[in-house]
Amino acid sequence: MSAVSDQGQNDGSSGANTTAPIAGIGLIILACLCFSVLDATAKYLSASLPTLQIVWVRFVSHVVLALVLFQVWRSPQYLRTDRWGLQIVRAFCLLGTTIFNFLAVRYLQLAETMSIMFAAPFVITALAGPFLGEWAGIRRWAAIVVGFIGVLVVTRPGLGGLHWAVVYSLAAMTFYAVYALLTRKLAATDSSAGMLIISGVVAAVAMAPVGISVWQAPNGLWEWTLLVATGALGGGGHFLFILAHRMAPAPVLAPLIYVQIVWMIVLGYLIFDDVPTVTTILGASIVVASGLYILYREQVKAA
Repeated sequence: MSAVSDQGQNDGSSGANTTAPIAGIGLIILACLCFSVLDATAKYLSASLPTLQIVWVRFVSHVVLALVLFQVWRSPQYLRTDRWGLQIVRAFCLLGTTIFNFLAVRYLQLAETMSIMFAAPFVITALAGPFLGEWAGIRRWAAIVVGFIGVLVVTRPGLGGLHWAVVYSLAAMTFYAVYALLTRKLAATDSSAGMLIISGVVAAVAMAPVGISVWQAPNGLWEWTLLVATGALGGGGHFLFILAHRMAPAPVLAPLIYVQIVWMIVLGYLIFDDVPTVTTILGASIVVASGLYILYREQVKAA
């Protein structure tokens, strides 16, 4: 993570007009990998530790690692911003999507939570026009719809009555969509390092009372290592997420969160011995195809 080029552009010209959207696509795919490993780690830890404790330590270690990495005491300009209100709202959106996503998994099947969470690209793409002035064309909307169909093929959500806890997934999806839009907006003026640190500090401070009240001592060095790793995975993933939104418009990046389902399939097989079914492979192939189409369209536009 280079901190040299983190300072945002104040003339409003940063983004897809001055950088390669293809690079942004690559970064968002890597960010999804970090988030998938984070979810797998949290799932493993939740068997013995309280969920809210995991959330709190995730943000505390995120802050500590970011402060050491960027050496903010030597470069305080990273924390300069004229948009403290948006920064704080964005931080609470990140905290909200983390908490509600972890709570949803406790009560709902993974298929249900994933189906709802992956509706976020519709919200992001719809709001990116009026909020950011980034209007999606018919091809991008088509890619979003195709990718979402692929997710439904994999998750196969049930047709029965919905559990009351579905509100947790809806809340997580909503917070994520607003977080993504605010990230794109702030990336034009604020430093990536500052955005990463501010969001972590706000979330860590807000969660401290709850995290301390439910604290249980981890079982040995292995669980301590995994707890600290959640901060590295979460912080690293969101740093890549920020950089991606500095390089490409939100409607381009939004459908690519579907790629996370591919990482989940791989990790589920490697860590939890979850063998993918034929429908899982078919759905994942549809998701990958929609992502590759977006990459192709950006290459055509760049040419």
